[in-house]
Amino acid sequence: MNILISGGGTGGHIFPAVSIANEIRRRYPDAKIQFVGAKGRMEMKRVPDAGYDIIGLEIAGFDRKRLWRNFSVLWKLYKSMRRARRIIKDFHPDIAIGVGGYASGPTLKAAQRAGVPTLLQEQNSYAGVTNKLLAKKAHKICVAYQGMDRFFPAQNIILTGNPIRAGILECRLTQSEARKKLGMDPDKPMVLVVGGSLGSRTLNEAMMSQGHKIVDAGAQILWQTGSNYDRGVEESELAKNPLVKVTKFISDMATAYRGADIVVSRAGAGTISELQALGACAILVPSPNVAEDHQRHNAEALVNQHAAVMVLDADANSLLADKVLELLAHPDKCKKMSENIRAMALPDAAATIVDQVEEIINK
Repeated sequence: MNILISGGGTGGHIFPAVSIANEIRRRYPDAKIQFVGAKGRMEMKRVPDAGYDIIGLEIAGFDRKRLWRNFSVLWKLYKSMRRARRIIKDFHPDIAIGVGGYASGPTLKAAQRAGVPTLLQEQNSYAGVTNKLLAKKAHKICVAYQGMDRFFPAQNIILTGNPIRAGILECRLTQSEARKKLGMDPDKPMVLVVGGSLGSRTLNEAMMSQGHKIVDAGAQILWQTGSNYDRGVEESELAKNPLVKVTKFISDMATAYRGADIVVSRAGAGTISELQALGACAILVPSPNVAEDHQRHNAEALVNQHAAVMVLDADANSLLADKVLELLAHPDKCKKMSENIRAMALPDAAATIVDQVEEIINK
């Protein structure tokens, strides 16, 4: 089989794409898998690191605030469409899989025009523009939330969930053992604050201004700052507290999740799927800087099921620490939220998606 997988831009797109590729390779070791991404985006490093070949398109997203900048975007889109047509012609894919992101638009459109069957994987509860445009001609649309027929043809929707990173569910440590491995006190409650690999200015600023309330209450904090917004963090008073451990990146997220009583994070689709699979007690701070405000929609889907607490980005400085303290003071509420979020998990998402890939190809 020749399998084309396109998309990226964020870990929330890349991790599912790689998980799908890994499942295809597990079933069909001789399958040829070709990724297509956007030049300059993180998939151009992450996908080769996972052992797959990737071709980069010169493409960028539309600037919705400064419209005059979109002339160059349109030129890049035109060149990307031409390049995508050449990739389809040379690779002869049996199916093209789109996971969202800049590159998936021209790649999947070129595949559809060439008569190649397509499958879309939509991670969010509010569908992205690219997938909505591609959905009419897609054979299957794999989703992670109920009610997606408001965006896509109902007859083609398959509820599969989002594939999560390998190893997330493999941690067998107790909570105390996990804390000890992380260099934390095994006997104190732990709050994990994680803003993603690039970080979150909002979460970091909220911790610097209000985090002392959490340690004053006797809890410890594992604080992942990310690489983009860590300025001033290590010099802050909170970072100097012995109950706080600051790091730019956490390589062993499975252990970090296992050691936490409460997880404070953004509301990206991949993160939410991991929290669901683990049954984590979570406070979500949706990023307002994403297309279609999809992180807020993701968080609201959990809040409506009493499966998480949401704090809006604009309110984080004033409310976030108090919400953490409220959950620490009411472990019964935390336990109920954990049960509710776990009930929303859809395990074996990658396998279910590849079942659909097989079905399409066999037809």
